[in-house]
Amino acid sequence: MTLYGVGLGPGEADLVTVRGKEVLENADVVYSPGRLSRTVALKHVDESKIGDLDFPMTKDEEKLRAAWKEAAAEIAPNAREGDVAFVTLGDPNVYSTFGHLRRTIDAFHSDVELEIVPGVSAVTAFATAMGVEIEAGAGLSLREAAAGHSPTGPDRMILFKVTDAPATHEGLVEAGYDVTYGRRLFMEQGETIVTDDPADIDERDYYTLAYAEKAGLEVEQATAAFQTEGSDDSSEDDSTTSGEPVTDGGERIEGERERSERDPHRNAKRSEEGSRSSSEVPSDVGRLVDLEHAEGCEGGDCGGHR
Repeated sequence: MTLYGVGLGPGEADLVTVRGKEVLENADVVYSPGRLSRTVALKHVDESKIGDLDFPMTKDEEKLRAAWKEAAAEIAPNAREGDVAFVTLGDPNVYSTFGHLRRTIDAFHSDVELEIVPGVSAVTAFATAMGVEIEAGAGLSLREAAAGHSPTGPDRMILFKVTDAPATHEGLVEAGYDVTYGRRLFMEQGETIVTDDPADIDERDYYTLAYAEKAGLEVEQATAAFQTEGSDDSSEDDSTTSGEPVTDGGERIEGERERSERDPHRNAKRSEEGSRSSSEVPSDVGRLVDLEHAEGCEGGDCGGHR
């Protein structure tokens, strides 16, 4: 029998993978570390199958280790006798609560079979939510930016735990980055916001990330030649101007750079109920995320109480 670590994706119930849904439906018990992951799981299983785990809101390392040992001791017997699942927002191996449980199981219950079911991570979901393309050949670095921290260096970065956007923004702009922020992307709980103005998200929210790119950065793609050809054609035939028909029967679509030049505030705040990102964020058990900032830490959804 098996313990499955199941990634639920960023927060919308229909973004759970087909395989993840099948595992949840077939599991004897589905364990949840917090209320947000519990809410998503309940869209796929009956509440009678949910096993809630208690993780203390503390910085005390001994208490944290004791909590993980207790959780492992609760889960292990059921995993020996049947199939159980431990759910986590995002992907189980990317900034996830599951890492703490897996290491504890390995240390004290090594006979338990483990299997990981990947989920949609904010690392990829942010690009769709923000309308960002990471082209082939481009690099992308993952960084934390809690408590106003402003990581710098790479040309492109995705920043998690942006709990003080104004402070983070100041450092990034000073270092020459253009920055777009996303809050609760593809989440069903709370308001979704995408903006390039940190004042729009000055209230602290654990489920906030940012995409930072060095100003003026360009990656030349083979298809860029099409834009040049299109420009030459447009000088001869006005039918290729914006909004008018082109030869394939569609319309000429305004490019990102054109939108940027025409409207520097194109990423202004937009809201809609039911979207997220985020991601649950773990690290070594000895460090805690700043609890006053992190709604995600309520009940364990923070990624393991750092």
